[in-house]
Amino acid sequence: MLKLDFHPSGRHFLQIPGPSPVPDRILRAMSLPTIDHRGPEFGALGLEILAKIKKVFKTENPVVIYPASGTGAWEAALANTLSPGDKVLMFETGHFATLWHKMALRLGVEPEFIGLPGYEGWRHGVQADMIEARLEEDRDHEIQAVCVVHNETSTGVTSDIAAVRRAIDAAGHPALLLVDTISGLASADYHHDEWGVDVTISGSQKGLMLPPGMSFNAVSDKAIAASRTASLPKSFWAWDEILEANKNGYWPYTPNTNLLYGLNESLDMLFDEGLEHVLARHQRWAAGVRQAVHAWGLDIQCQDPAVYSPVLTGVVMPENIDADDVRKIIYERFDLSLGTGLGKAKGKMFRIGHLGDCNDLTLVATLGGCEAGMKLAGVPLKGSGVVAAMDYFAEHPLPSVK
Repeated sequence: MLKLDFHPSGRHFLQIPGPSPVPDRILRAMSLPTIDHRGPEFGALGLEILAKIKKVFKTENPVVIYPASGTGAWEAALANTLSPGDKVLMFETGHFATLWHKMALRLGVEPEFIGLPGYEGWRHGVQADMIEARLEEDRDHEIQAVCVVHNETSTGVTSDIAAVRRAIDAAGHPALLLVDTISGLASADYHHDEWGVDVTISGSQKGLMLPPGMSFNAVSDKAIAASRTASLPKSFWAWDEILEANKNGYWPYTPNTNLLYGLNESLDMLFDEGLEHVLARHQRWAAGVRQAVHAWGLDIQCQDPAVYSPVLTGVVMPENIDADDVRKIIYERFDLSLGTGLGKAKGKMFRIGHLGDCNDLTLVATLGGCEAGMKLAGVPLKGSGVVAAMDYFAEHPLPSVK
């Protein structure tokens, strides 16, 4: 067992799909002295951040920022738009969709959980046709909201949210569309306004490259209107007081000041590079990692190439090998952290994160640790994933930042 004061030489490789490594530039910004959160300097900072964050969600509408994890933003989305006993349609794509469903039950709404059956259902994205069919059956419009996960962190599947909106519209249904893109924001393409999303949920610790502790609700006019009559209990999460205080750059309670410093710096980094360039960079990394998995002769958790995630790749182990045992060897021998399999995927696969503050060499080293660790664990490999990824990166250079 490792001692708590164990610090091996060299850099720890944090290659889980979030929290992602925090750039030094952001850490330095967060180290600035804390200021008065009621003073004029903070108000100016707040207004600047609230304007910038809209560009990442690609919305003209407000984005509510909470001093909370993504789980808090899940609750905020439900509590602000729903009343006790409301029917909600949720789609099962993985562990986090399942946890959101569990939360809905505990809050006192009535979620209906649909999806493809069994473990195989966790290897595909949201099936928009199933949502359309169910909404067409709901002739009395009892279903108040449709809840889906955009980038399912437990499986490496990025669902087609525009298709879900088209399904709702085709059914002629007035349900709100609530979307979790906690691990997708700033790494996978996302359009809150264009896709007709009513509430988008996200968090700080993934593509925004911040520590955990900050989360978001991007809200449509329709969602704000629903919040005026929704009667689930809420105080801390209530949009009305926050939106009112935000008009002058403040919050109705103490915000996480130094994380907001970091968020401001993160947004500058994203815009300096260019958001489209950032998204292309993640797609390229993901493609290189998938080349490695193919070279190893192993399966990818996501079975539909059309919805491969640019944020993470799930690597499925042969049936006779426990993926957590492989992860343990890789961590202990190479100081490399990989994501575990969750829920129905536990022990079947591990997850390689390729998001945020990475580069080609980061991923080549990560794949080297995976390859060496799998050999030590007795995983039969067909070829070298490291060489395959290096060849891909060499043959597919990313255009320079303009």
